[in-house]
Order: sequence, then structure tokens, then C-alpha cells
Amino acid sequence: MDNQHIINLQHTNIAQKNNVVLTDVSITVDKGEFVYLIGKTGSGKSSLLKTLYGELPAQGGTASMVGYDLTKLRRSDIPMLRRKIGIVFQDFQLLYDRSVENNLKFVLRATGWDDKQAIDKRIDETLEQVGLSTTLRKSMPHQLSGGEQQSVAIARALLNNPAIILADEPTGNLDPDTTIDIVRLLRKISDNGQSVVMATHNYTLMQKYPSRVIRCEDGKVICSVMQ
Repeated sequence: MDNQHIINLQHTNIAQKNNVVLTDVSITVDKGEFVYLIGKTGSGKSSLLKTLYGELPAQGGTASMVGYDLTKLRRSDIPMLRRKIGIVFQDFQLLYDRSVENNLKFVLRATGWDDKQAIDKRIDETLEQVGLSTTLRKSMPHQLSGGEQQSVAIARALLNNPAIILADEPTGNLDPDTTIDIVRLLRKISDNGQSVVMATHNYTLMQKYPSRVIRCEDGKVICSVMQ
């Protein structure tokens, strides 16, 4: 991976099975950059994100993500690729049968952490980073507000200090005030040097917090700046 480009796709096609949904995709995202990903339902946003985290193959051209060549990605490469990426979903995707602490421990242990003291320290660090009190460690997800649950999901994404966060409609289930809190948190993460790509339909939010925009439209990807 070079010093700047976390994502570098040039003349790449994005496909679901045999159906090409985006053609001749050329985009870059640099270290510490915050970028919106927009487009109507079915425009290819989710397919693009899935390609970036290795669920769909990139076809043709060149496609680099955190140093991995997505056009030659082997199934055995995917776990290591995803350790360098934090993924945040609209519906949180927490494990509802276990506490906040155990949601985070599950990820750390699955990615090779085995020192109990180091695990506890990292959990406290990430909860603090997303603005949550460490007193919430023992809480069950259903005891938290939607905003708190999404903050836990962001903390989970940050555990292995990824180069980039891919956030797929992270505010889609949240009220307007909580939405602003989550966007401010994601902006703060990018200010601290980790790239963020945030898929959204919230144009009001984009006007309030303008940044570069990647738009999926009519089978193409268009880059612009939100004024």
C-alpha cells in the first residue's frame, strides 16, 4: 500500500454473479479522507462496498484495497484483508445474546488476541474513542439506545485499528439528532487519520457536513464535491 491511496480502482468492473452493475470504475480514497457514497437503491453502492471488503470479485482493470489486489484476491486472503477494514452496517449487527464487552471480546479473540489484559485495555480504549462510558461494558445491546448501539458497532469496527471504515447507511435507523452525533464521530475518526467511506441517502446531512462524493448512477461511478 502506498502512503496515500487506501482505495485505488482504475477501469474496474463491479459484478454480482454474471451481472455487471458498475463499469469502468475509477476511484481513489486517500489516507484520512472522508467520502460519501451515494446513489439510488439498486445503483450499485452495496456491490461496490462488497467488492471493497472482498465479498464480490473485482473484474478487469486494477483494484487495490489496503494493499490487496482485489482482482487476484484468494479466499484465504479475505480474513487478513478484513482485519485492515472496519465495517459498519445500518442494522448494527451486534450479537444480542451477549453484553457490549463480550461483543467486542468476540471480535478480538477471533482476530488473534489472547492476552486478557490487552483485550480489556483495547475495549476501554475503543469505547472511549466513540464517546461511550466504560460502565456500559456489561450492558446488553437491547438496553442501549439506537445511537449507543451504533457507537458500539463503530467501536467494534475500530478494534484492530483499521486503515479505513466502510459505513453502509450507518444512520439509516437513527433519529436526526443521533444521526448528527454518528456523523461527527465518523468525521473525527477521519480527522485522526483513518479513512471513512459512508454510504447515505441523507442529502441534508451532506450539505451540513460537506465532503467529496462518489455517486453510483446508470451503471457508472461519478466523483464530485458536495457544495
